[in-house]
Amino acid sequence: MRLPAPPPFDPDAIPDEAVLSRGGASLRLAWRDGTRGELTAETLRLRCRCAWCTRERIEARFPHAFPGAAVTRIEPMGGYAVHLAFADGHARGIFPWSYLRDLAREAAPPEQAAETDTPETDAPETDASKPVPAAA
Repeated sequence: MRLPAPPPFDPDAIPDEAVLSRGGASLRLAWRDGTRGELTAETLRLRCRCAWCTRERIEARFPHAFPGAAVTRIEPMGGYAVHLAFADGHARGIFPWSYLRDLAREAAPPEQAAETDTPETDAPETDASKPVPAAA
């Protein structure tokens, strides 16, 4: 019997926790390797890699900011990603967990980014939140 090929994504990129803050202002993520991050809705909207946003960037029409951005919906996509919808009506982006992990590492202060082996001390909880299943 021939074994199936490994999945085309990094299973370690799937977070143990993904929590959308009340009002959708940020997405808090935590991985089992100790990496933690909180990405603002504006960062997520600015970093969308869908074809629409990519074209807007190429044509130099993509905004430099999205003040008041909010995530209005988050849906798991096949266990490897989430689909995000935003308050401005944009709902085309699929964000792979590995991409969100990279964004979280990029957004972390240098001392936290270097300490992915040791979990951070507990930070105050954000507003009551909507838990998101990390794997489907």
